[in-house]
Amino acid sequence: MLYVSKMIPASDKGRFFAFGRVFSGKVATGMKVRIMGPNYVPGEKKDLYVKSVQRTVIWMGKKQETVEDVPCGNTVAMVGLDQFITKNATLTNEKEVEAHPIRAMKFSVSPVVRVAVQCKVASDLPKLVEGLKRLAKSDPMVVCTIEESGEHIVAGAGELHLEICLKDLQEDFMGGAEIVKSDPVVSFRETVLERSCRTVMSKSPNKHNRLYMEARPLEEGLAEAIDDGRIGPRDDPKVRSKILAEEFGWDKDLAKKIWCFGPETTGPNMVVDMCKGVQYLNEIKDSVVAGFQWASKEGALAEENMRGICFEVCDVVLHADAIHRGGGQIIPTARRVFYASQLTAKPRLLEPVYLVEIQAPEQALGGIYSVLNQKRGHVFEEMQRPGTPLYNIKAYLPVIESFGFSSTLRAATSGQAFPQCVFDHWDMMPSDPLEPNSQAATHVAEIRRRKGLKEQMTPLSEYEDK
Repeated sequence: MLYVSKMIPASDKGRFFAFGRVFSGKVATGMKVRIMGPNYVPGEKKDLYVKSVQRTVIWMGKKQETVEDVPCGNTVAMVGLDQFITKNATLTNEKEVEAHPIRAMKFSVSPVVRVAVQCKVASDLPKLVEGLKRLAKSDPMVVCTIEESGEHIVAGAGELHLEICLKDLQEDFMGGAEIVKSDPVVSFRETVLERSCRTVMSKSPNKHNRLYMEARPLEEGLAEAIDDGRIGPRDDPKVRSKILAEEFGWDKDLAKKIWCFGPETTGPNMVVDMCKGVQYLNEIKDSVVAGFQWASKEGALAEENMRGICFEVCDVVLHADAIHRGGGQIIPTARRVFYASQLTAKPRLLEPVYLVEIQAPEQALGGIYSVLNQKRGHVFEEMQRPGTPLYNIKAYLPVIESFGFSSTLRAATSGQAFPQCVFDHWDMMPSDPLEPNSQAATHVAEIRRRKGLKEQMTPLSEYEDK
């Protein structure tokens, strides 16, 4: 039993070592193994390959030594499996189907800083696409996506992480072909501050169906619990309703009526059914869920993901004839009613915040505080490390202010302060994005401009019907 956690680029172009740890038994050169990817379900053929290991290698610092076999407890690199593993996988030589894959690693940091990359010379595009594939393979933290506008987006944990990734991309994976990168962009989230001021209603295009809905913020800590996987769509409903009732004060019956989570079916938003005795409700459930996945992935403010919103389906009026309440009628209506309920519940932007740890001697503290104040950061802990002249400072710093932070900090403290940033939480921006000229509104306009949308947000009247 062996878990592959990382793919390491080999010296010959395009090949990777599969690097992992042997948990039981031993792995040897020429051995046939079953490769179970992260999406493998026991008993099915999906994401399952049987291949032989061409060579087993152990890493000795920079050099690698080829060995016959590697017993359990050790780390090992294997040659010849790179076509079948993207980021991680579980290998076993069991013929029986009983083996389960080990769960994929969860990273405590989420990729919140993104850049768009393109080639300087258009003919290098295949190299770029291939390079991005290899980059995504060799660094499990990076997320590479293609936007609807055709841009290639690389998302990483921070400015420095992205810089290193793009350097690898250009020099190692693209053979030195030149790339052009945009300024780093920060992902935001959309949320609501309080319950909708009224129940909103949207009619379907044929005017025969009506959906009534309200939005409210999720209880404090619930979005984090969903993120951590303590509460999710695959849980046993009884266990889930017990946690929701005991920890978050939900009504037990209500907790059993959660339709779905989103975006991507696992995100920190949910739809709850509050209807009383509505006919045909189950027939449109899938369409409403599809509309919700769409709406929660692209919110009403700036088409950013929603976070921490609970949508309550209050009532539904449906046409008796099934042909008049198909997906084409319900999905767009559901999306409009989700947007309308978001906009009536005091929508807000959430920005990502880093936890910054800075180590510095006492005389540098003044410089640190002034830089943090300029960058909207605030210090919440300052401790002297016992037995040393150094102080440990912990502060929160908005990610959008973090570009160039370390160089500014070093300049202000003449190189004596060392910052380390890690993504910590999402913080609500105090200003109202619906008020013109507020800080949140300028952010929304900026994001919309970048995405090629109209700078003015679609007004509530477009989503709500009377």
